[in-house]
Amino acid sequence: MCENAGPPFTGCRRYSSRSLYVIQSAVCGIAPGALLADSVLIEGLVVETVVGVYDWERNVTQALVVDLEMSWDNRIPGASDDVADALDYASVSECVERCLKELKPKLLEHGAEVLAEKLQREFGIGWLRLTLRKPGAVPAARSVGVCIERTACKGVPGDA
Repeated sequence: MCENAGPPFTGCRRYSSRSLYVIQSAVCGIAPGALLADSVLIEGLVVETVVGVYDWERNVTQALVVDLEMSWDNRIPGASDDVADALDYASVSECVERCLKELKPKLLEHGAEVLAEKLQREFGIGWLRLTLRKPGAVPAARSVGVCIERTACKGVPGDA
């Protein structure tokens, strides 16, 4: 909560998380839709999946390493200390693993795009930075990969 915010709303179960956000934003003078600097991180998540363009790669699993930074208003879970108010990084991690295992991308670029869109849609993440690495793909390099940043589009046809 910001300074001089009046009575604390922590622990008042009659408010939903969204209502608490709106109340805190109004009390603290934060404009609706204002950008936040808060984020949730998942780093070094290893997913074994089929990935690659060569025939032999389509018959074996290889490790992909995923790093995620996702915008999330951490003020609410920070105030409530309740996991229900937080971005569930275990669920996000499971979603990442399931998506990449089902997708079996040929290109890292395709895997990153599909994964970013899925995470934003399923978890309501407004902005994310996603790095997808393939260790050992180039013998002289520790890994190769792609890094993308995406902001969710509002009001676009097909947007959930």
